[in-house]
Amino acid sequence: MDDFFSPEDLHWLLRTFLYLACGLSLFLFGKILFGQIHRKINISDELVQKDNVAFSIAYVGYFIGVLLAVGGTIVGTSYGLTTDMINIAVFGVLTICLLNASSWVNDKFILHQFSVAKEIIEDRNAGTGVIEAANYIASGLVIYGAVSGQSPDFFPDSDYGVFLSGILSVIIFWFIGQVLMLLTTKIYSLILPYDVHYEIERDNVAAGIGFAGAMIALAILISYGITGDFEGWGSTIAEIAIDVTLGIVMLPLMRWIADEVLLPGEKLTDEIINQQVPNIGAAFVEAFAYIGSAILIVWCM
Repeated sequence: MDDFFSPEDLHWLLRTFLYLACGLSLFLFGKILFGQIHRKINISDELVQKDNVAFSIAYVGYFIGVLLAVGGTIVGTSYGLTTDMINIAVFGVLTICLLNASSWVNDKFILHQFSVAKEIIEDRNAGTGVIEAANYIASGLVIYGAVSGQSPDFFPDSDYGVFLSGILSVIIFWFIGQVLMLLTTKIYSLILPYDVHYEIERDNVAAGIGFAGAMIALAILISYGITGDFEGWGSTIAEIAIDVTLGIVMLPLMRWIADEVLLPGEKLTDEIINQQVPNIGAAFVEAFAYIGSAILIVWCM
């Protein structure tokens, strides 16, 4: 036994198991909180009895968002097992609460032209389900960036002060991320040659997929801007501004590239809104163009 496991190996295994157990406990908390917030929805009934694809997509997107948000509390520098466990537990609960708050904010301000709950539960609108899933994923990415970076020192230099500073900085960066998501999605809606909200409300899944791709792409850039060591508000805000500006410029450019390179001979607008049956495949090409270009920009910076 000693030949295979040293004391360091056993300590590493124990620490990994405890991190995993803590992460799974946070998933359970996320599931319970989702159920409490959406008490009017019979989750089991929607998933199993009604086979509601729209709800299933949104529900899976929620847990991807939970995974990303919780991941920000686990990765990074270790401060010792006890401190790490406390940080994961406290910041994990905070990030899941912020993720659900993000959903409410985006439903009220991004998809405010119709009832998201009605579209998903009553109409089983898969396009709305895709955007709701993207909403959770995008919020999870932003929260991941807010949690994984080091916080500014708002409070006196003590363990308690550092802890409070971390909580406050996560909330501030979450707020900044939400404002930027709202701003950039409004700009995206303006550059489209069609009314994306109208198309989504009339069950156009392809329009929802394209919009979802744009949301996730913008969140990748926002997350990158707020991830890493905090070096001052000026430099942090400047980096976020650069990343978001690149994203805003990128959207119409990538849509043009998707038209001319990835979908030669056809136009995205025609495929998405001018077909009797909207072309979901073309929408996936558009979403990939947005997300792929955002990842490429992050790699190059």
